[in-house]
Amino acid sequence: MQGKIIKGIAGFYYVDVAESGIYECKAKGIFRKEKKKPLVGDNVEIEVLDEKEKTGNLIQILPRKNELIRPAAANVDQALVIFAVRQPDPNYQLLDRFLITMEQQEIPSIICFNKKDLAEQEELERMCQIYSSCGYQVLLTSAEQEEGISQIRRILEGKTTVVAGPSGVGKSSLTNLLQGEVSMETGEISKKLKRGRHTTRHAQLLTVGEHTYLMDTPGFSSLFVEGMEKEELRFHYPEFAEYEGACRFQGCVHVHEPDCAVKQAVEEGKIHSQRYQNYVSFYEELKEQEKRRY
Repeated sequence: MQGKIIKGIAGFYYVDVAESGIYECKAKGIFRKEKKKPLVGDNVEIEVLDEKEKTGNLIQILPRKNELIRPAAANVDQALVIFAVRQPDPNYQLLDRFLITMEQQEIPSIICFNKKDLAEQEELERMCQIYSSCGYQVLLTSAEQEEGISQIRRILEGKTTVVAGPSGVGKSSLTNLLQGEVSMETGEISKKLKRGRHTTRHAQLLTVGEHTYLMDTPGFSSLFVEGMEKEELRFHYPEFAEYEGACRFQGCVHVHEPDCAVKQAVEEGKIHSQRYQNYVSFYEELKEQEKRRY
């Protein structure tokens, strides 16, 4: 019997099997021996131990399309990166790090600015411009006023989407609205664990439609981008691409070099100055990390 892991906690894995429900499973010892840990989002094969109690064993992890380190998850189609317009104010450097983390895994990202009711239209347009100008799809929502929910639903349909962002931006409020009454089955897990449905301590998959999953994750206040060399960073800013090779120096990293096409584009307003500031800040941080290593 095959299904998808929708939550893993304390050595138990909850597997959603189409038309059969959710099974509470333990992983076979072979996974520990092979040092392969089942992840939320894994498509797996299980053996049923008790159909009435819905218990079983994980016996095989099917091939993964991709794998995220933080949050630990597999087989993600896209990311919905949620930040607040206000309360808390958006940390654009942190937002860039979420985007870069997804870029490293070749997972497309959609940016959602929640709590739109707390800002004026002019400010909202300015925030959107920072990221829409470099090719990202940007949504404006208000969980409080239930605005923008239908647009998110259309984007999620038929996909497994990881929801990411810092604490306090309204991820759980949006998730509750998106989930609605579609997936009462996930409540089975909460009953067993005696916890609320959306007190997010671990990554978990929530069903929001047929073959449509939301991967809710704990909030982050900081994020370390794994395995990034400072010279690679520029390739994760898509708006730089058309200027690569147009600088005076080959291998220009677009920070201190003279006659830099990227810096010129920033001055001319072709690249948003906020994004460029984020890039320079992150580059200098990676440079300091490199110094400490050596």
